Amino acid sequence: MKIWIATGGTGGHVFPALSVASELSKRGHKITVSSDGRVSKMVRDGKPKNARMAYIWASGVGAKSKIKQMSALMKIGLSAFALILRFAIFRPNKVVAFGGYASVPAVFAAHVWKIPTYLHEQNAAIGRANKFALRWVKTLMTSFKSVDGLPKQTKTHVVYTGLPVREDFIKNAHTPLKHKNKILVTGGSLGAQVLDEIVPMAVAEMKNKKIFITHQTRPENVEKLQRFYAENKIHANVLSFIRDMSNAIIDADLIIGRSGASTVIELETIGRPAILVPLNINPDQAANAKSFEKLGGGFAIAQDKFSTKWLTSTLDDLFENPTRLDKMADKSYVENLAVEKIADTITKD
Repeated sequence: MKIWIATGGTGGHVFPALSVASELSKRGHKITVSSDGRVSKMVRDGKPKNARMAYIWASGVGAKSKIKQMSALMKIGLSAFALILRFAIFRPNKVVAFGGYASVPAVFAAHVWKIPTYLHEQNAAIGRANKFALRWVKTLMTSFKSVDGLPKQTKTHVVYTGLPVREDFIKNAHTPLKHKNKILVTGGSLGAQVLDEIVPMAVAEMKNKKIFITHQTRPENVEKLQRFYAENKIHANVLSFIRDMSNAIIDADLIIGRSGASTVIELETIGRPAILVPLNINPDQAANAKSFEKLGGGFAIAQDKFSTKWLTSTLDDLFENPTRLDKMADKSYVENLAVEKIADTITKD
């Protein structure tokens, strides 16, 4: 079977696409992966060896400038036209899109040629690009069991598959807490200023003085946070980048961080309790955090309510009651069979 996989924009879209591409390639299917220029090197380096690669001209339309928005829409339109022509020659049997505006041209081209199309939604609230493309899609695959924002009258079949994560997370699924009083603080690749401001102050006020912090932050904040932790006699490792995130999560008894889809699914795959502070301008992150909280795995707290007093009280309660942390870890665990489920969904008919 010839399968076209459309991705682009960010690594969060690309990694799941490449994981599924590898699985489909192992099953003997002919794969083409399309992406925009922003992630072309990532796709080229990570795609299966026997897979083809195609470039499209697309970017997000979230810019405030009307000129930039029009330019982005024009790129998407031209890319869609180019793929319509390409699909006339290379007619895939299935098209699979992994979200973001870079996926829209392939979805539309597939619709023109009546090719069965599958769309994956990362977050617990459907994104704008995916919501727009949904009208042309046969099946929507989701990372979370429920997704906010789906049109009530949609004819698209919705299937819960989960979100692919790296193999090192799968290998360490459902590992028990080590109870070494370790907290991992991570604000994503750019860090999070609110975590840098609140977490050190809250930890300094904790009753338990044997806490060890691994704190990922922006490069310019490393020295300042190191100095604060040292002055307050808090054992801490402050760094701007964590190379081995799976081990960092495994070693932690509690994670404090943002709630991007990949972060939440990684916590669920290993099974770790967390305090999640969604980016306050991102409804997707808020939905992801709420979904995690519903499992019983932790707390979803809005950024404007995330205070030193609240965090100190919460941390004291959790680390004085380690059995509660164990229960949260157990509830947070969700078996991750996403790669197999997505590949099975695409190929079953």
